[in-house]
Amino acid sequence: MTSLPITPAEAAPLPIAMAAAASHDAPDLAVRVSATPLRCNDGRLLAAQWFEPPQALGVRAVAVIGSATAVPASYYRHFAEWLARRGYAVLSFDYRGIAASREALRPGEDVRLRDWARVDMGAALHAADRRRCEAAAVQGRELGLLWVGHSLGGNAVGLVPGFASKVDALLGVAAQVAYLGHWSGLARLQAWLFFHLMLPGAVRLFGHAPGRLLGPRAEDLPGAAALEWAAWGRTPGFLFGDESLARERSYDRFTGVAHLWSITDDHLFGPAAAVDALAGEFSAARVQRHAVSPADLGVGRIEHFGPFRRDLGPGLWPRLLAPIEAATPRLALRLHSA
Repeated sequence: MTSLPITPAEAAPLPIAMAAAASHDAPDLAVRVSATPLRCNDGRLLAAQWFEPPQALGVRAVAVIGSATAVPASYYRHFAEWLARRGYAVLSFDYRGIAASREALRPGEDVRLRDWARVDMGAALHAADRRRCEAAAVQGRELGLLWVGHSLGGNAVGLVPGFASKVDALLGVAAQVAYLGHWSGLARLQAWLFFHLMLPGAVRLFGHAPGRLLGPRAEDLPGAAALEWAAWGRTPGFLFGDESLARERSYDRFTGVAHLWSITDDHLFGPAAAVDALAGEFSAARVQRHAVSPADLGVGRIEHFGPFRRDLGPGLWPRLLAPIEAATPRLALRLHSA
């Protein structure tokens, strides 16, 4: 494939007024946000943003945010700013065909879920590892690399080239083995209808799956991605039952820390049994399973698309991050040096 040109608008950082996460902060206490196109190994450019820690704090660790299926990176911006205020240099990006990376998928082309993992997530991991190495060289010490994966952004990580060797810790939020057999009761019927009828039917009618079928945060899902999702959802083991991926899966080679969270009222997309199944695939990792309920936060609901909402952040995000920082030496070093 030919490369997409980098226009001046793409190459330039965001204006200073936009770069400060909070305009009332002093310059050395503000989170710095820069739009930096992410080049994939096929030459395509994805829209991406770096959220840099305040200058007074410096880079203590690096993090990547892997989005849920068809969810734009903009949904995670408040969480990324919060992480940056804790000393993380955070990379957030849109998959090709989605939101600000829509034009990276050209007319007549399509993309599968595995392509988002292999190529797009792969490019993000490469960029994050390079950023980590640069900061480590300047500081003369090792820095940790944290992967935060929401749903697909967490369950597809074992298809990302280099994940097992480069990532120190995986924080999975509603990341799951989304085979319909892990659902129960009415939700299982809904999952059956979704994977057998709704997704395939939408692709036949529209050529894609409209975002309104997927959830309040989702954008239109490219046809091939929707059909692969449906096929995996009908297959025992989900992507782990797809023999064409047998040589690529590296979940059992990841020896870092994996903390996987389920949300008790996430009945449609991430039931606890599906999250348990994903935890079981990280056989060589230091795995911990966690759950959070609306009652824990004193709210009425969280569901699948709630964990990264700004209003839930003060109660939820420290709860998600504290255990994995404590369990990961390179992230724990970040805390000790703060």
